Amino acid sequence: MGEGMGATVITASRSVGIDGLGTHETATVAVIGDGFRARDITFENSAGARAHQAVAFRSDSDRSVLENVEFRGHQDTLYAHTMRQFYRRCHITGTVDFIFGNAAAVFEECVIKTVPRAEGAQKRARNVVAASGRIDPGQTTGFVFVNCTVDGNKEFVELFRTKPQSYRLYLGRPWKEYARTLYVSCYLGTVVRPEGWLPWRGDFALRTLYYGEFDSRGPGANNTARVEWSSQTPEQHVKHFSKENFIQGHQWIAY
Repeated sequence: MGEGMGATVITASRSVGIDGLGTHETATVAVIGDGFRARDITFENSAGARAHQAVAFRSDSDRSVLENVEFRGHQDTLYAHTMRQFYRRCHITGTVDFIFGNAAAVFEECVIKTVPRAEGAQKRARNVVAASGRIDPGQTTGFVFVNCTVDGNKEFVELFRTKPQSYRLYLGRPWKEYARTLYVSCYLGTVVRPEGWLPWRGDFALRTLYYGEFDSRGPGANNTARVEWSSQTPEQHVKHFSKENFIQGHQWIAY
């Protein structure tokens, strides 16, 4: 437990691009034991936008709960690697695949903002929020975002207004074949692209993934131009992705 986001900061700068480490080795903080709890703290990887993969926080903790926690980074900020995880009122910033992994994770009332991909904001880029690593249809994993805000930070929004075709944000792309990501009642800012989702490479996983939205709102929520391999999830199916059903949160999350 810290004294607040930005007031208590754990930071490091290990990265793939500069230190030659594997992605999982770059984490500023990594947790393994079940039942991890954190609140009112910031986890940061300060390697910078040119350092490639640089993880701020990696979790393999089943039944982990993080509240009022900030995750700062660029590429691969938050590695929700495995197990059941719950994030409430957290702030997450990054550029490429900045929430990724193969956990069963629910994000509730979180603020998710992308930042420019290179210092000086000169590099054209397609920024992506979520990269689900689900590898088998039998796995009960995936990412669910509920009542979250998805947008750019101030600098990214200003750049977007100047060059909207150069600065763009996507809700997710399929890192693995059975990627699963759902946005429920989320506010999507103007920087979210009309097509919503981005392929990984060619048609990889486009017939096996599950990408859905329900009750999106905001300037980025117009679904008329969404890619054909995403879904508008029916209301009766949304309940299957609640924290109670998806991660059995009623058994271990304090309400």
